[in-house]
Amino acid sequence: MGGGPARKPNQPNISSESRARDIDMTKNLTTGSPLRLIVAFTLPLLVGNIFQQFYQFTDAAVVGRFIGVDALAAVGATGSLTFLLIGFTWGSSAGLAIPVAEAFGAGDMRQMRRSVVAGVYLSIGIAVAITFLGCFGSRAMLLLLQTPPELLEDATGFLLVTFLGSTATVAFNFLSSVIRALGDSRTPLIFLIIACVLNAGLVALFIGVFHLGVPGAALATVVAQFVSVLLCLALIAVKMPYLHIPRSEWRLQASELKEPAKLGLTMGFQTSIIAIGSLVLQYAVNGLGATALAAYTAAMRVDQVAVAPLNSFSVAMSTYAAQNRGALQWKRIRVGVFRVVALVSGLALALGAVNILFGTYLVRIFVGPGEDEMVAMAHQYLIVEGAMYIFLAVMFVLRGTIQGMGWTAVPTLAGIMELLLRAAAGIFLVGPIGFLGVCWASPLAWVGAIIPLVIAWFVLRKQLLKREHPVQMREVRVEPELAACGSCPA
Repeated sequence: MGGGPARKPNQPNISSESRARDIDMTKNLTTGSPLRLIVAFTLPLLVGNIFQQFYQFTDAAVVGRFIGVDALAAVGATGSLTFLLIGFTWGSSAGLAIPVAEAFGAGDMRQMRRSVVAGVYLSIGIAVAITFLGCFGSRAMLLLLQTPPELLEDATGFLLVTFLGSTATVAFNFLSSVIRALGDSRTPLIFLIIACVLNAGLVALFIGVFHLGVPGAALATVVAQFVSVLLCLALIAVKMPYLHIPRSEWRLQASELKEPAKLGLTMGFQTSIIAIGSLVLQYAVNGLGATALAAYTAAMRVDQVAVAPLNSFSVAMSTYAAQNRGALQWKRIRVGVFRVVALVSGLALALGAVNILFGTYLVRIFVGPGEDEMVAMAHQYLIVEGAMYIFLAVMFVLRGTIQGMGWTAVPTLAGIMELLLRAAAGIFLVGPIGFLGVCWASPLAWVGAIIPLVIAWFVLRKQLLKREHPVQMREVRVEPELAACGSCPA
């Protein structure tokens, strides 16, 4: 399980440069109450994730209301392909930011900047590959998934615009991940809110006024994300001098790309592996017809907003674990995981209850009157998903922590489990029980993925317990709350 807590500690870089780390100690996750810090760090991520889902939520609502159910289904037909390629950038950006967070936690500013440079080079390569594959393979992939003929043109147009603008998506994901890796989760939130408001206005303008159709929704998102990239660059230029990289540090040895590439590409592939299962499921949903596809699209949009708070804790735990690993604060990692698991479990129950009780009203946002069959199918999906959110919540926390510790094999195995079980539902359940089989695909995938993560966490926890001794090479202030937690069951 490469790269766990048994790593040799980095000698801190005691220089004037290391003091740049103290520019804003509120961004340091290695001192203070673990739960309070994680929650404070997660809240902006939570709001940001919800707003990010509003990109797709707004697109679907405007398309469904202004153009019709078939147009909504066309957007839904692209969902798994978008998740496969664009989703790769989400995972890879999070992975590329882990060495940045670890170097920051260790106080090594030079290594932090060089990790950023490695991430820039790898992100450029990812953007080029996604643009090429998406632009030249969109229609072929939709045909392979047996997209209904009446939806093909709109779906192809939506995908082409999305992938032509993938450079903006890659750039924003990477820059915001780096900013968060330094402990600032609030500023990317502000930029994301600005982009979401801009996207909402542009999608209404492009579809309602300029009549650009379904591709107009994708164009609105691309423009909004490009604005977000400019805002991130402006922040770094004005307020983050420790990320101003001299020309000499842009020249890297090939060996310096190894760890960022391992983490970034592995976490990107983990997302893509999960998406392959979604492709198989998409194929099965396409065979159920336009009404089922529209129901799946609307339910997924509501579901994505609901799980955004849970997903936020995954990102937070990855940064928290990486910083504390760099600072050799092993006990903080263990205690933080225990407390966050308890918190997200309660949150998952509350979010599931909202889906179950109010799902019908939420789905009707996407369609006009007279679509009762579609609304009923979508609500059925939300009931099943909501009842199983607790498995997803624990999965997110454990996966984020394990990734932050530099372990890559176990999260990849968990992703493979998700792929196999989601694909199995598409192959073996949708035929016999129809749309109900679609409803159970994700919960089955979550249960399968959580098994290797739980096993890995207990192995990791045992290692952390062995290493919870005072570190002689640097002064580490033991928090009173942690010192009093010697009998904590974490």
